[in-house]
Amino acid sequence: MPSAVCSIRPRVSAWLVLVLLVLSCFPVPRLFADDPVQPDKWEATIKKFEETDAKAKPAPGGIVFVGSSSIRLWKLSENFPELPAINRGFGGSHLADSAKYADRIVTPHRPRVVVLYAGDNDIASGKSPETIRDDYKNFVAAVRARLPSAKIVYISIKPSPSRWKLADKAREANRLICESQACDRCQSFVDVWPGMLGDDGQPRPELYVADKLHMTPQGYEVWTKLLRPYLQ
Repeated sequence: MPSAVCSIRPRVSAWLVLVLLVLSCFPVPRLFADDPVQPDKWEATIKKFEETDAKAKPAPGGIVFVGSSSIRLWKLSENFPELPAINRGFGGSHLADSAKYADRIVTPHRPRVVVLYAGDNDIASGKSPETIRDDYKNFVAAVRARLPSAKIVYISIKPSPSRWKLADKAREANRLICESQACDRCQSFVDVWPGMLGDDGQPRPELYVADKLHMTPQGYEVWTKLLRPYLQ
């Protein structure tokens, strides 16, 4: 019996070597933390902004609006026809994205005012209010590094019907961001909740389109009225 076992072992070893040699001819997928960084999902969008600016660069001293889809969909020329407003919103983005690209799509314009709306998608993706507050501070730092005297106006995370179950987290993120501005006179917080809630304490349905997340022209009218005093 022992001699039979011994006769099998060399054959098993030979097959193992053959299998390893075959496998070595194929690339092994990288599944771990040292994988190469994937292409930036926003790079194409940011490059388009840069190309637009290269063709007709806005004059300095204007107002840059930046952030997620609520900014991207805002018809600034209709709501603020008398102001030099530049729209640099990119839908689906998070607050950290605005911070990351501030030196490419915000500060090059040398605006006197920067209006930021982001954080809505952050809450929906599960980020904590503290993380959102920290990302806002990173945005401020990015702007301040090149524009120390520019005014930064943050529009609070809005109360959306489709994300009403996350309302408490949105309120907390808003509170933390507002609190972080306390020692800086060049930062302002625009709370849109009072204007977007009805007498029943629920989001006003007429302010939202069918997805119950993005806004109707009436919703933007509410924002425009609240924001205008900070832009004069």
